[in-house]
Amino acid sequence: MSFFEKGKLSGDDVHLTPLINDLDTGIWKYNFNTREVKWSTGFYTLLGYQVNEIECDAYTFFEHLLYHSDKPFFFNAINNRITEDTPSLQLRFLTKKNGYQWFETAIRKLDDEHGCMVYGSLININRYKQDYLLSANNQITNDDAFKTARLGIWEIDPQNLNTIVLSKQVYDLFDLQNHLKLSVEEFISFFEPPYRPVLQNAINHTVEDSRPFDIELLLRSAKNNMLWLKVKAVPVIDHLGKCTSVKGVIQDIDSEKRKLLKLEQSINLLTDQNRRLQNFAYIVSHNLRSHTGNLQFMVNLFEQTETTEEREEIFSHIKTISDSLDLTIEHINEIVKIQTEITKERKMVELEPMFKNICSALKNNIETINAHVESDFTQCREISYIPAYMESILQNLLTNSLKYSHPDRQPVIKCYTFTEGKHIYLIFEDNGIGIDLNRYGDKIFGMYKTFHQNTDAKGIGLFITRNQIEALGGSIKVDSTVNVGTKFTIRLV
Repeated sequence: MSFFEKGKLSGDDVHLTPLINDLDTGIWKYNFNTREVKWSTGFYTLLGYQVNEIECDAYTFFEHLLYHSDKPFFFNAINNRITEDTPSLQLRFLTKKNGYQWFETAIRKLDDEHGCMVYGSLININRYKQDYLLSANNQITNDDAFKTARLGIWEIDPQNLNTIVLSKQVYDLFDLQNHLKLSVEEFISFFEPPYRPVLQNAINHTVEDSRPFDIELLLRSAKNNMLWLKVKAVPVIDHLGKCTSVKGVIQDIDSEKRKLLKLEQSINLLTDQNRRLQNFAYIVSHNLRSHTGNLQFMVNLFEQTETTEEREEIFSHIKTISDSLDLTIEHINEIVKIQTEITKERKMVELEPMFKNICSALKNNIETINAHVESDFTQCREISYIPAYMESILQNLLTNSLKYSHPDRQPVIKCYTFTEGKHIYLIFEDNGIGIDLNRYGDKIFGMYKTFHQNTDAKGIGLFITRNQIEALGGSIKVDSTVNVGTKFTIRLV
């Protein structure tokens, strides 16, 4: 809410009365301590808005209304010592119907119980300022920018989008001959598809709303080089506040951006490894505690039993628990082995020969259920991977599809690869009995989690598979429908 209603001031704002003698004057007030902004009804009127049509707050004042290039002068004025001789400032504010216009504001400071206050009047001086408008080229071109390596200039005329003016440095970044003429659409087309609408929308907002922008985009040059660029622009406005030109700079930030992306990837990988380590610690603690608890109970029971027959029965239970404990420790060692083998050297793995060898090893299992196994590795025939991991992943998924085949139809299992961008995917599909993901979706890759009445199910294969894939920076997801089939999608890299 504004502090001035129907032309009257009250309370601690009475001392502002001398500033509003002129009907064309607006009043604003800024609290350094709370960052609270207030302004008068005249302030709304000068800018062409109805009272409360725009939010009365610091963000609206500094980011929406005040022209971006005038901010430094304004902040410098209110932060310095203000006296009676301090000259008025001439600033541009965004009006509702006439774009940016020039205003003169007189500033005063006051310290009271509410903190440090800055007050100002606002008078429209646009008609006196038209001959003194600054070129937007002076706003964006400065010595520091051109000292930066691989930085160029571009300019768009909103009335003629068939041509965009580019400096030689920009042509060099795009790997183009500088005699070529580009339209705005052709200029945008050099950026990767996800970034094209981002740049187009930014340009549209600059032309329509006189908004500057500063964005990072991925370029594919004429020579197919991928390059991260920072693209910046500001509008050049006429005396009516309309955008007559969009001028900007393009800067090569590829090295810094890739370092940042690599750092983010490392942080994400570390976070994921910590999450899996916590989960693994919980599993180890839970499973070992269960075995040792059962073993302790049977030992106590054995000591309390006197008959030979009962002791033999209890001892058989102790042996069963011991065997189960040994198997659990073996599984835990397999998981630990995955983490220790991450540092092993990766090698080029040919997928088709490896998959055929696995099919040969499982030939009896395949023939027993008359399964039809298809494979297609034409989109990615080989990959840099730890061979033991790839063999384990392929074998676990194929074994899983065979184990959970549907009894009422011939099992069909498909394994194939495809690429998308820089990623390589491995797909495993089957027409088996499927999994109820609504019930078990969050547990499917858990240790010792089984979802069917299959006596061969141990609940360890998918757990190991996921750990192997994620240990090398990949991911795995499952889509499944009961009595229809299951599809595993593995992003290898």
